[in-house]
Amino acid sequence: MHAPRIFATLDPFIEGADIMGRKVANTAFLDALARRDPFNAYHFFMPSERERQHQEGLLAARYPALAGRGAFKVLTRRDLPAALGGADYAVFHLSDCLTAQARLAAARNALSRAIFPITGGIHSLSYAQYQRDFLAHLAPTTTRRDAIVCTSTAGREAVSALFQALRRGYGLSPEAYPAPELALIPLGVEPDDWRRLDGRERTEARGAWGIDPQATVLLVFGRVSHSSKMDLLPLFRAVQRLMAAGLDVSNLVLVVAGWTDDDDPFLETLATLAANVGLRLVLARRPDEAAKRQLFGLADVFASLADNPQETFGLTLLEAMAASLPVIASDYDGYRDIVAPGRTGWLLPTLGLPRSPTRDVLAPLCYDNHTHLRLAQATAVSVPALAEALAAVLGDPGQARAMGEAGRERVVTGFTWDACVDRHLELWERLAAQPVPDRDQLAVTAHPWTLAYDEVFAGYPSGQLGDDLRLVWTRAGQAVYHRQDFPVIYAELSREVLPEALRVLVFLARGGCPSLTLARRLAAAVPGLDEAAAVWHVLWALKQDLLEVQKEPA
Repeated sequence: MHAPRIFATLDPFIEGADIMGRKVANTAFLDALARRDPFNAYHFFMPSERERQHQEGLLAARYPALAGRGAFKVLTRRDLPAALGGADYAVFHLSDCLTAQARLAAARNALSRAIFPITGGIHSLSYAQYQRDFLAHLAPTTTRRDAIVCTSTAGREAVSALFQALRRGYGLSPEAYPAPELALIPLGVEPDDWRRLDGRERTEARGAWGIDPQATVLLVFGRVSHSSKMDLLPLFRAVQRLMAAGLDVSNLVLVVAGWTDDDDPFLETLATLAANVGLRLVLARRPDEAAKRQLFGLADVFASLADNPQETFGLTLLEAMAASLPVIASDYDGYRDIVAPGRTGWLLPTLGLPRSPTRDVLAPLCYDNHTHLRLAQATAVSVPALAEALAAVLGDPGQARAMGEAGRERVVTGFTWDACVDRHLELWERLAAQPVPDRDQLAVTAHPWTLAYDEVFAGYPSGQLGDDLRLVWTRAGQAVYHRQDFPVIYAELSREVLPEALRVLVFLARGGCPSLTLARRLAAAVPGLDEAAAVWHVLWALKQDLLEVQKEPA
C-alpha cells in the first residue's frame, strides 16, 4: 500500500483586497490544483491560529467537495516540527519564492524524515530589498530538489543575473552555496471565462459604457499608474502621428480600466491628453470581475505598453487573447513569451539604459515607486511601431479579428491553468528524483542566517540548565500532580505546554533529579515529546514554581 501523497504550503493562495496579478494568479493556481486533485491531502500551515481558522473557512467554502472528504488539514507553523517528522510530503509549494522558501529548506533538512521538493514562484523582482531575499537561497541548505518557478524567460534570466551578482559580491562558490533550479512555467487563464461579445450582447455592453456600436475600441487594462505599471503618453503620441498622416481616428475609443487611486493626478493627466489629441477616453475605475470581462468582451484590440521593471509576466495579455483580442504590446520582459508577432498581435521595440550606476546606488535609499518611475521613463517604447500597429487595426479590421482568433487558440493550447498545474506536477516528480547530499550532514547544516538564540543570548540569563542542578517538585508541583491545583497556561502556549506531561515531570522529580537527566526521562516517558521539548517543559515548570533547585543537605 502506497503512502498518501500530500501537498503542503505555508501560504493561503486565496487572497482578497485589490485586484493584482499576483493575487489573481495565486487563487487561480489553487483552483486548478483543486480541480485536478492529484494529491490525497493538502496541508496548509498558517502563521497564527486566527489565520488558521480563516483559511479553514475559505477552503471549505471554495472547495466543498474536497473539504467534505477531509482532504484539507489546516495547521499553524508551530505544528511544523511534528508534521515534518510524522508525514511524508510529496512537495511544499509556496506562492512566493522570497518569503520563506530558503528557511523552509533548512527546516526540512533538520526536521523532516525525507528531503521533499520545495518550490516557489516569482512575481515582481525589481524591489531593491529583494537582493537580500534572493541571497537567502544561496545556502548549503539548498538541494537539487529545490526550485524557483519563473513565469517568463526574462524573469528567469533576471533571477539568474541576481544570483551571479550576489556570488560576485560575496564570493560564494556554487559548490558551497548552491542555488535552487530555475524552472520555467508560464501562468495561465481559464479560456472559458473570456469571450468576445457579438451582436446584441456587444451593442448592449457598449451602450452601458456610452460607446458607439461601430467604434473601434482600444482597451488598456491594468493598474492605472505611470510609476508602477506603464506610461500611456506614447499611445497619445502614436494617435497624433496617425492624425498628422491624414488617417481618420474619429471612430477610435480608448478605454483605460483597472485599479486607480482617487487622488492620483495621473488620471487628470490622461483626460487632458485625450482631450488635446481629440481622442474619446472612457475611464473605468476599479471594475469588478464582471465589468472587467465585459470590457474585454466589447473591445476590438488590447494594448499594454509595459516599461516598468516590476512587470514580470503579463497576465492581462493572456486574458485579452482568451477574449479573442489582437494584442499590441511592448517587446518587454514576459510579454515576448506570450505574443506571437504577426500572428496574434504586435511587439513594439523597446530601448533601455545601457548602465544605471547612480540609480543602483540610490535605489535602496529611495521609495521603490520613485526608482521604478525613473527606470521606466528611460525605457523607450517605439512610437512609430505603435502608430503602425494602430493603423493596421483601423485599416483592416478583418485581419485584426483573425489575429484575435489566433491568439485565443494560442492560449487554449498552451496557456491554461490546467497546463500550468500539469507542468508543476512534472517538475515536482522530476525534482523528487534528484540526488541529495548526505542526509545526516544536511540535518546538522544550519542556514547561514540562522539566529542561534542559545549562543547569541547565552550571556543574558545567570546560567543555563545543566545536570549540575538537581531539581525537585515543590508544594505547587505536588498539588498539580494530585490534581488539587492546575497550572496557568496562556492560550498562545496551549499546544506546547502539555498538562499530562507536567504531571509526569513533577512525579519524576519527586525525589530530586539532575535537570537534564530529568528532561531525558520525561522525553522517554511521554510519547511524541522529544528531548528539546522536554527541556523546555522543565524550564517552564521551574518558572511556574512546580519545580525548584534541590538544596544541599545541611
